[in-house]
Amino acid sequence: MYHNIITVTGTLDDCACDVETIDSFNNKEIFPKLQKLLSSDYFRFYKVNLNNPCPFWTDHSQCGLKYCAVKPLLLDVDYFPPQYSEAASQDIEECEKAEKLGAVDGSLSDETRQALQEWKKHDDESDRFCMLDDEDSPKSQYVDLLLNPERFTGYKGPEAWRIWNSIYEENCFKPYSVKRPLNPLASNSGQGFYRWLEGLCVEKRAFFRLVSGLHASINTHLSARYLLDENWFEMKWGHNVSEFQQRFDEELTEGEGPKRLRNLYFLYLIELRALAKILPYFERPAFHLYTGQRTQDNENKKLLLELLHVAKSFPLHFDETALFAGNKKEAMKLKEDFKMTFKNISRIMDCVECFKCRLWGKLQTQGLGTALKILFSERQIEAMPNMSNTNPSFQLSRQEIVSLFNAFGRISTSVRELENFRSLLSNLKQ
Repeated sequence: MYHNIITVTGTLDDCACDVETIDSFNNKEIFPKLQKLLSSDYFRFYKVNLNNPCPFWTDHSQCGLKYCAVKPLLLDVDYFPPQYSEAASQDIEECEKAEKLGAVDGSLSDETRQALQEWKKHDDESDRFCMLDDEDSPKSQYVDLLLNPERFTGYKGPEAWRIWNSIYEENCFKPYSVKRPLNPLASNSGQGFYRWLEGLCVEKRAFFRLVSGLHASINTHLSARYLLDENWFEMKWGHNVSEFQQRFDEELTEGEGPKRLRNLYFLYLIELRALAKILPYFERPAFHLYTGQRTQDNENKKLLLELLHVAKSFPLHFDETALFAGNKKEAMKLKEDFKMTFKNISRIMDCVECFKCRLWGKLQTQGLGTALKILFSERQIEAMPNMSNTNPSFQLSRQEIVSLFNAFGRISTSVRELENFRSLLSNLKQ
């Protein structure tokens, strides 16, 4: 059995940081505090609209058939409207399994639902920086993230490839003439891709690396929480070493795997830097992690500030001043292109056919988008301590806050899981 140990070491490109420093800092300082924070009521409930139609193509996949449809849940609003088709799936058993594993558990108690309404009423009293589609859509509903963990769902093959292909091919500033390595939807080997990538400006190169890092993080989660066994009374989830190797081993991926993991670390640095920069916003006495439970809310804010101070203490932060630092007019145009392209990627998440995958895809893209928003708003954030009013020009909605920390929680977990996989592979090799 092939069990090569997957190692990623040394300094990252476009950064002054190294992998070893991130591993130690995350696993010892960040990960434990962050997991405790994310288990609190404020951060475990996420409002999402899973009913948006795909704006880019019509769904003709087998899992759009009635045999693979998720039954609507009896909540305040129709969460999952039933989908019907006269055609039948050629692989009903596999699709039903994907449906079962990819279903979102939307069950909430009456008490929790009432509390969420109170939280929203509290948030609506303050001015917002922007309005978010999922927050205001009548088809949106709160989902308990702890009941719907990100893990293997059986969603794979051409339907899943089409999502990532659309992101990489149409939303990463890449011309069609340049082919990606190991693209399952193209026959070209991808020669010349990295020569093209290194020739990009640092902003566009960073954009690609963020997308690749997000992709690598998601694949790490799916490998770490894989359905290993299933019988009539239980499902056994755990680490699938072979699955992890297929995605990241240097030999099995023709050198691509380690590059993907290095991009995951790059994404970690970007989101960690955003947490360090946003500290003044959360330090304001007027800000509360409101759930109506004063003692617990105060404890959660204390834990949040501790986490952010730890994030700020990281010795080798990414220097975001290197981005958009050229000609002012050109930098503004590039920044707008950056924002519009990322917004387009977030819309692609409505094309993901697995509801649980769509949930976590939407959350993580919104979280990364919020991190970028923070990095692009440095002056407004730095001015906060000198402002006497309670409604500063920079605002984050509850939705953005929940997505920001949960998205970073996913990246932090991925870095932690890399250590677990290294240990598992080392034991297998002995």
